[in-house]
Amino acid sequence: MEKATQPEAVSSVMKVFSILQALGEQKDIGVSELSQRLMMSKATTYRFLQTMKMLGYVAQEGEADKYSLTLKLFELGAKSLEYVDLIAIADKQMRIIAEQTNEALHLGALDEDGIIYIHKIDSGYNLSMQSRIGRRNPLYSTAIGKVLLAERETDFVKQALADVTFVKHTDKTLENVDQLIEELILVREQGYGQDNEEQEPGLRCIAAPVYDRFGQVIAGLSISFPTIRFDEERLSYYVELLQTAANRISEQLGYHSENQ
Repeated sequence: MEKATQPEAVSSVMKVFSILQALGEQKDIGVSELSQRLMMSKATTYRFLQTMKMLGYVAQEGEADKYSLTLKLFELGAKSLEYVDLIAIADKQMRIIAEQTNEALHLGALDEDGIIYIHKIDSGYNLSMQSRIGRRNPLYSTAIGKVLLAERETDFVKQALADVTFVKHTDKTLENVDQLIEELILVREQGYGQDNEEQEPGLRCIAAPVYDRFGQVIAGLSISFPTIRFDEERLSYYVELLQTAANRISEQLGYHSENQ
């Protein structure tokens, strides 16, 4: 049968979601009843429940043989909805900048020790940054990564990058976390970050922070140029475009400057 030939990892994922669904349908349930309902062995069911408990998705009532869902799944769902709202709101502002500049716009968020692109508007030029939604890039060599980290505590930055190797993508790439922390001070003071050919030769990026209703930086909004089209004298103009757009997005997410 097909089920018998599934890879073990896929089978395990299916079991996890079966347990979650069962717990969602009943407030609390014992191991024996759950294993019978899902047609899994009691030992396997118990092992999965204990792992899910350790990860914070399932709670056990004292030493009783009863398990229930925690609010962690709700928190994940709330974060997902927040990004949906963010993308819908940001799209309008990004298109305004795209119409004025014809350059590529990206919206990126923190993804563990890197950034992930969650929305983009392509450049109207043939020569432009090649990217895709869902692509990950480093924090240390991207303008978005720098604005995502700039208002974080130094300990957070060091911990986030503790296992990261600073790859020299170009001769301008920062070499270690201390150099990055030093630059983050400037990013925080000026309200924008830059990637000056640090991630890719011939590519220049500028980014501004987007805040959620709690005053936390939730994303970075960037504009990217091939260096042959970048005019240093227009830097302040591009920064103003990004900051204005980022502020409008933040305000629609419920952020006000007095929140800080």
